[in-house]
Amino acid sequence: MADEKKFALALGGGGARGIAHVHILKALDDMGIKPVEITGSSIGSIIGAGYASGMRGEDIEKFFLDSFGNRTQVLAKLWKLRPDPIKAIISKESKMSAFGQMNIEKVLSVFLPPELPKVFSELSIPLKITATDYYGNTLKVLSSGDLRKAIAASAAIPVVFSPVIIDKCVLIDGGINNPLPFDLLEQDGVFTIAVDVVGLPTGEAGTLPGRVDVGFGASQLMMQSITNIKLAANPPDLFLRPNVDAFRVLDFLKVKEILKATQPIYDKTCRELERLLAL
Repeated sequence: MADEKKFALALGGGGARGIAHVHILKALDDMGIKPVEITGSSIGSIIGAGYASGMRGEDIEKFFLDSFGNRTQVLAKLWKLRPDPIKAIISKESKMSAFGQMNIEKVLSVFLPPELPKVFSELSIPLKITATDYYGNTLKVLSSGDLRKAIAASAAIPVVFSPVIIDKCVLIDGGINNPLPFDLLEQDGVFTIAVDVVGLPTGEAGTLPGRVDVGFGASQLMMQSITNIKLAANPPDLFLRPNVDAFRVLDFLKVKEILKATQPIYDKTCRELERLLAL
């Protein structure tokens, strides 16, 4: 039944909140649906690449649990990256403003699934990854060449990670320009599924947020505004928004809590997919 319909999948940005994507992928697997195309932004590019390479939803779930379920192991991996900020502050050519930024390519080298292909052409499902051209103020869509570098560019959260240069273009987080790229799913006669994991800032009314929280919260508000404008103009056939508001962008160590809190989206996805299959 699922083979009679074609589906395309857009996975959004949201940092650790994107772990919730796993439930949607598991629903697709359980219903025998394989997307004909995938687009991804930031964390969505990482998960989208894994899924496009042949990993199942449960494989990606296991990857997250194995990678971030043990705090000691995570810190051990990060410890391997420790020279970078030291070099940034002692190098005569470096500026003090660079201190604290991490090299996203090196971080991903110790956290990405080892079986992930190195180039787009080795993926089993076509994939488009978004990044933001910092100086050009435009969307950069990456769909060929070095897959891991493209993922790094898409996930280069400003301030946290250094930008990535591809073809002399300085690229930062794809979520800045297009946090949920369902508009890049262009095939006719194909149902589109879009998953928004940006979330919204939380807190008590009248309570001032901290400096870091207001920075990340402002980016959430901006990205939600972009998505809402696109939804009003041309909505996908299925729009899913897991309840991820309680989690922060770098809460990867809360992988178990995120998976538990967002579990209800699995059942909703199955119900909505059944509705689309019946059309």
